[in-house]
Amino acid sequence: MKLSQMLMYAGNPREAADQVVALERAGLDTVWVAEAYGFDSPTLMGYLAAKTETIEIGSAILNVYSRTPGALAQTAAGLDNVSGGRAILGLGASGPQVIEGWHGLAYDKPLTRTQEVIDVVRMALRRERLEYQGRTITLPLPADQGVGLGKPLKMLTTPERSSIPIYVAALGAKSVASTAESADGWLPFLFVPELWRKVWGDAVDEGTAKRSPDLAPLEISAGGMVAVGEDVKGLLDFARPMVALYVGGMGARGKNFYFDLACSYGYEEQAVKIQDLYLDGKKKEAEAEVPLDLLEMGNLVGPESYVKERIAAFAEAGVTNLQVVPVADDPAALVSQVKEWVS
Repeated sequence: MKLSQMLMYAGNPREAADQVVALERAGLDTVWVAEAYGFDSPTLMGYLAAKTETIEIGSAILNVYSRTPGALAQTAAGLDNVSGGRAILGLGASGPQVIEGWHGLAYDKPLTRTQEVIDVVRMALRRERLEYQGRTITLPLPADQGVGLGKPLKMLTTPERSSIPIYVAALGAKSVASTAESADGWLPFLFVPELWRKVWGDAVDEGTAKRSPDLAPLEISAGGMVAVGEDVKGLLDFARPMVALYVGGMGARGKNFYFDLACSYGYEEQAVKIQDLYLDGKKKEAEAEVPLDLLEMGNLVGPESYVKERIAAFAEAGVTNLQVVPVADDPAALVSQVKEWVS
């Protein structure tokens, strides 16, 4: 099992990126760089590539709307080159709030768009000429939609690798099935080892049954906060704001993927309370409604023996890359300790 961490920063990502060097020495295998509607991910990934030597650097995530497939392929190839073959391209549809509100693009056919972007990116990295007829992507652009001068092109430069791992952030059943069928890895969210098959098991099985033998088994990257000690359970409260934000505020009523996930896990009553309170501006009250057992199962917080049990639970659930948020005076030392337990 590999060990990874999301690049966490409040205001200055450069300071957080500098800490990745120490985490790399401690044994961290992968760092994930988010984007949403903050600083762009590729710039920070390039900075990390220059600062580090061995750690994998993944986007988590680049949305499939605001950059063309060609631009995504160029970005992946460029990052893979400057990192010496350590790039991971994490993709996802994001959501209508970001795509329509920040980028001003229609949130249309997200499942189809994601699959077609994967197809075209892989073609480009193999330096094939881009001739593609899809439902959301047509290359070259037909004459009746442009000036008629488009022609099939292949990437000018030779990528470091002709195949860069593509991970997909997916929550819905159809999206997860598609990911299990065609992506190299899956980036779920609010992953609970004991409950995940209840929500996604059939979808993963469906996609895996159609998976090409040319692809390696699906990687899964998931995890949570890590804190080790006899009296650290109270630290789970630090996870409440994030869960409340996503379940309660990351979308409108009737259109919130994370709310739907909490309901599918069996927490519908609590999810409704969280959403109502959050959308009414009562964020602290919403955070208090986040179920403790959901926090316990989705994180790794407790005595050493308990944390090892949680690691085993994530491994048993098929997680191949354990994401951790170390909560300790010396995060690197904690990462080093956990690295020994997952090895």
